Amino acid sequence: MKFVVKLGGAALETPEILRTCMQAVADLVKDGHQVVLVHGGGVQLTRTLAQLGKKSEFVAGLRITDAETRDTALMVLAGRVNKSLVAALGALGQPAVGLAGGDGHAFRARKKKTTPDLGFVGEIASADPRWLEAIWAMGAVPVISSIALGFDGEYYNINADEMASACAVACNADALVFLTDVPGVRGANGEVMRWLSISEIPELTKAAIISGGMLPKLGACRDALRQGVKRVRILPAEAANVLPDLCSSRVNHGTEVMVA
Repeated sequence: MKFVVKLGGAALETPEILRTCMQAVADLVKDGHQVVLVHGGGVQLTRTLAQLGKKSEFVAGLRITDAETRDTALMVLAGRVNKSLVAALGALGQPAVGLAGGDGHAFRARKKKTTPDLGFVGEIASADPRWLEAIWAMGAVPVISSIALGFDGEYYNINADEMASACAVACNADALVFLTDVPGVRGANGEVMRWLSISEIPELTKAAIISGGMLPKLGACRDALRQGVKRVRILPAEAANVLPDLCSSRVNHGTEVMVA
């Protein structure tokens, strides 16, 4: 099976959780699955920008990205964060190859049209899965940062959830899993929803039950399901050890997002 696993949030900052996530990815490969690891790094980027004297601002969960912020994102996400994950998998004996979206034109971007304008924030316009397949053929895991090259020659900051969704669609993934620092999607009563239909998302958004960074995440879930990805799950990162069992047994963690 093909898995796309998106990792971000506190998992990138907490060594114990990070190791659990990396071990789960390595175990999936050991079990014969093909895995892509897509990562964010918003916390690390915000911290680096603060050190540079720049304030981070967001609109509907998306970072306003001027040229300096974009260049910093390229350095932090495609550099330090990406290579640290390659190293973490390597420490477990699992080879990995780090990519930014511009490498090999694997992922091409266009500027996201929004009001207000978000600057160098993009969305994936096209993807070439042959690079992923080449890395899989060597027994390695592609580790993809959420940066992509536009047709105008500019790099664009891509929301990592949207990047993972586009990647899952491009490689015809069987499962897309978002490893997060929340236990799942909470409903109006504050309890985690074990199942969530994409038809419920607009009403939950209108009622402000869903907000902030969960907005682009659920949009990414919806897009993946509508374009053929078979299963989409939001899973707390500390429960990543259940990943190898996701498609073979009942998992009582997180939220399963479904078409209906």
